Amino acid sequence: MAARLRSGQASAPTVAVLTLGCKLNQADSEAIARSLGGNGVRVVDRPAAGADAFVINTCSVTHVADRKARHLVRLARRLSPQARIVLTGCYAETAPAYIAGVIGADAVIGNDAKTAIPQRLLARLQGRGEPAAGCPAPVGSGLRTRAFVKIQEGCNELCAFCIVPYTRGREVSVPVAEVVEQVRAREAEGAIEVVLTGTQLGNYGRDLGWREHGPRRLLEALLERTRVPRLRLSSLQAQDISPELVRLWHNPRLCPHFHLPLQSGSDPVLKAMRRRYTAQQYREAVGAVRESVPDVAITTDVIAGFPGETAADFEQTYRLCEEMQFAAMHCFPYSKRPHTGAAQMAGHLPPAPRRARLERLLELARRSSRAFRRRLLGSTVDVLWEQESAGLWQGLTANYVRVYTSADVDLSNRLLPVRLTGLEGADLRGVLEEASVSA
Repeated sequence: MAARLRSGQASAPTVAVLTLGCKLNQADSEAIARSLGGNGVRVVDRPAAGADAFVINTCSVTHVADRKARHLVRLARRLSPQARIVLTGCYAETAPAYIAGVIGADAVIGNDAKTAIPQRLLARLQGRGEPAAGCPAPVGSGLRTRAFVKIQEGCNELCAFCIVPYTRGREVSVPVAEVVEQVRAREAEGAIEVVLTGTQLGNYGRDLGWREHGPRRLLEALLERTRVPRLRLSSLQAQDISPELVRLWHNPRLCPHFHLPLQSGSDPVLKAMRRRYTAQQYREAVGAVRESVPDVAITTDVIAGFPGETAADFEQTYRLCEEMQFAAMHCFPYSKRPHTGAAQMAGHLPPAPRRARLERLLELARRSSRAFRRRLLGSTVDVLWEQESAGLWQGLTANYVRVYTSADVDLSNRLLPVRLTGLEGADLRGVLEEASVSA
């Protein structure tokens, strides 16, 4: 059947692969899209009227994420009533019977069986005809300017608020040689940047017998054995930061962007959350990164209204966020999740104070983000250009700032210098150096 699909793209079925949540999900979706595209399927990454099938890769970190997953299933059913709808990801782990029985998914597949989705879909799609007019342009094998490579999955930490250990299971690391091979493959396809993703990257290698320094060993191998211009780690924890690790960022191929989840700036709350650092240790980790990595962007996650959080606890969080001057903050109210320790705790706050605290954090996040971007104005930086829309090209700097520019030539998947000239909403605008465009 795969040979029949490859023989002519005009008769290929169309599958929409839709992704919610973390970069680990993006890596999984990219692998599914690549497998389908390699077997002749027309893959799109947006809800598509007339699509033959939908793969909806979900998140369940909050109740809002659950709601988004249900909305996508219903939207897919409205757009293409006869389509096969496959729902996978973390929400598929938490409520599979509900999903299948109430909101209309045809198949619910957990995280541990995601790799089987392409072959199961290919068997179902045999004999499907030409895709309907109006579908978005295909994304082929799933390759973008930035490729996502999963190096680790699962979490043994059991933070009180987090459902991920339940939905992703125990920690499993991809061996170094296999990661190197995947990065080389993405490099050969033309990717300029590879994002290394996982649930708990700082624990990489522990299940392989390495008691410490797993992330450092992997990065050393990648820097030595691959040539992709940019390597980016999706996330680390404060306790993962060490002088030996951050010293690797002296190599300009490692992107100067650290996502270090804070969650709370109050030590009693951090202890109740079962986080493995104090506010002071977090402060020291940020200081170590900034001392070693010039022009680094540090981004974070913060929870408002964790059970038992007092007004004084929240003020400590707010003041620490002010002090850290984050490049970006992902702020969200505490969401009660099944199978978590926090769900059984006393002191759950009513919605009103959680919302009020969240609004203060969101306003701080906007100010902090704009201040970071203003400090970049006037500098010239390399931008990896991704796509054009409404006359503007957009791309990302190494420190994860989105930049827009005007150009009359195709900039896609090119790494070119741009002088940053002004704010563009929450992002930046720049002017390309003419000599680099014509090179």
